[in-house]
Amino acid sequence: MTLPHAMPGEIVDVRPLGAALATTGTRTLVKTSAIDVIRMVVPAGKEIPTHRAKGELVVQCLEGKIAFTACGKTHDLVAGQLLYLPTGEPHSLRGVEDGSLLLTIVLPGR
Repeated sequence: MTLPHAMPGEIVDVRPLGAALATTGTRTLVKTSAIDVIRMVVPAGKEIPTHRAKGELVVQCLEGKIAFTACGKTHDLVAGQLLYLPTGEPHSLRGVEDGSLLLTIVLPGR
């Protein structure tokens, strides 16, 4: 089942999922021709291999702890921290603890 994306003016709750984290999946919250906003759920131990985003990327940790590798360094992101990556910067991540991230991708040329 495809979940609908937020409509203009609609409020989207991005508070920590807490106990619901274990039963919630990754979901695109907003999708337009200019941006994608995704809540990514990353269970402890899950690894996402090196890849590149199609646009500038802002990653905000909402809960848990995520080891995020980019620009030649690995950082543990925890709730309340964010990082920025330019378009095409290779990056990978691994769940240190169950967690979730808010990803905002600013798509080029739109």
